[in-house]
Amino acid sequence: MTLTSKPLAAILFVILFGGIMFSTAMGWWQTESTKEAATYTEGEFAGQANPADIRGSYTFGDVEKNFGISPDVLAQAFNVQTDNPAAFAAKELETIYAESEFEIGTASVRLFVAFYNGLPLDLSTDMYLPQSGADLLKARTLTPDQLAYLEAHTIPNATADPSAPTVAPAQTAEPAPEAESTERAVKGKTTFQEVLDWGVPQAVIEQIMGVAMPNPLTKIKDFCAEQGLDFETIKVALQAEVDKAK
Repeated sequence: MTLTSKPLAAILFVILFGGIMFSTAMGWWQTESTKEAATYTEGEFAGQANPADIRGSYTFGDVEKNFGISPDVLAQAFNVQTDNPAAFAAKELETIYAESEFEIGTASVRLFVAFYNGLPLDLSTDMYLPQSGADLLKARTLTPDQLAYLEAHTIPNATADPSAPTVAPAQTAEPAPEAESTERAVKGKTTFQEVLDWGVPQAVIEQIMGVAMPNPLTKIKDFCAEQGLDFETIKVALQAEVDKAK
């Protein structure tokens, strides 16, 4: 039997849209991506969502779905001014806090979520919170170790307004220049040239970044913000290479 164009078009229509309707009914068809954090694989928290898996692309809404923390609470913690906090992505913190001396970004969200929900998190690296976030956490039950970490990693007067300066505590402000002059640490003000000078080849830097390296005098954090890259993740990878080169 030879099909004419009209019957053939009708059959294709039924197959195409009928398949979509069936997939939707079965829960197989999704028009947008879903973000589900990896879970702890062992210990008393096995099976629960692990805040260490929060990515820069996670919105405050995604965080709420995985960890049950309201986007409004997250916005308050990080001084984020927006009409729709659920749509705010964690990586955007790097942009609004770009002028801060300390790093506030995706890792900061991981820290806040872990402490807020009483979940374990690797604290071997420095992760900072603005005073507003620390105040919210202090109203909850924290362990002595968590309180001590929080005291050492809270930025007084931190603000999401780039025009307002971030002031470090007076007792730590004086030794800072000496520490910065000898420390080989990837920070917000670190340039690609510094990483090159510390012994990391350009090819390795580009492999980590996934893109060609720009002018070596460019700040890595600024470049990540421009390219939509997760600075917190890249910082850790670059730091590992710097440590190898020592």
